[in-house]
Amino acid sequence: MNANPILLQKKYARITEKFAALENLPLDKALGIFYHSTLYRLMRDGVSDMHCMSDEYLTEDLCREYHSAEQAQ
Repeated sequence: MNANPILLQKKYARITEKFAALENLPLDKALGIFYHSTLYRLMRDGVSDMHCMSDEYLTEDLCREYHSAEQAQ
């Protein structure tokens, strides 16, 4: 199922803002991390209705992905 593109963009913005605050990152860096994440691709492609999950859950998922990528480097 695909979400309304405008609502999806607003969800992206909320997730990015929460992620930036949690990780103490500038908003532009957080946005770059989000748009290169697996989470973004899953949401964009409508996989498993990820966009239906809460902002908090998705932000935590993005944080886990971010920390996993940091440890891999």
